[in-house]
Amino acid sequence: MAHPLGFSGGFFCLPGAVPLTIFYIYYGGPGLDFQYRATIMDTDQIRRAIKRIAHEIVERNTGVKNIVAVGIRRRGVYLAERIATYLETIEGEEVPTGILDITLYRDDFQTMTSKPVIGKTEIKVDITNKVIVLVDDVLYTGRTVRAALDELIDFGRPRQIQLAVLVDRGHREFPIKADYVGKNIPTSEREQVEVHLREFDGEDEVILGELVPS
Repeated sequence: MAHPLGFSGGFFCLPGAVPLTIFYIYYGGPGLDFQYRATIMDTDQIRRAIKRIAHEIVERNTGVKNIVAVGIRRRGVYLAERIATYLETIEGEEVPTGILDITLYRDDFQTMTSKPVIGKTEIKVDITNKVIVLVDDVLYTGRTVRAALDELIDFGRPRQIQLAVLVDRGHREFPIKADYVGKNIPTSEREQVEVHLREFDGEDEVILGELVPS
């Protein structure tokens, strides 16, 4: 069965039960697929989490003066834009946004480790002495965030960098902690968390799955 987001899938049904659709997403690894397990956050939960993060940013920084929301491509960019919109609504001041293009490429399929590759940085304001709110969808090992921090420091000299993520799933490899978290989701290393946003995926949801042999 074709999924509107491009997933492949099938049906599983016990006698007398409602059919359950199980989706598989091809991850590019040798014989591994993403098997859907549960929906962790729906549209309303994501909206409330982003709104709460915006209020926490205002409270911590006593307003939004000198704040720049910088999203990590792809979904972090859309989250940063949503946070900026809420900040503008709360405080009545425009909050600039920017983009960091950092992609994790698998460099060892046996250990599933990844290395970040830096793409184009799009920040149209001077970040010197600004408070940068770095935004990503999922905080996992910390490799992407570490690369983003290095890139921001190379780009300018911000007064402070704060980290906002929609989901923190644990398993950190670096001493990195988010300042603002939409939801903490404890996971095993084999489990995967997928964030879907309407701007890129057509709908808002956070799903939990597992990598299984194809």
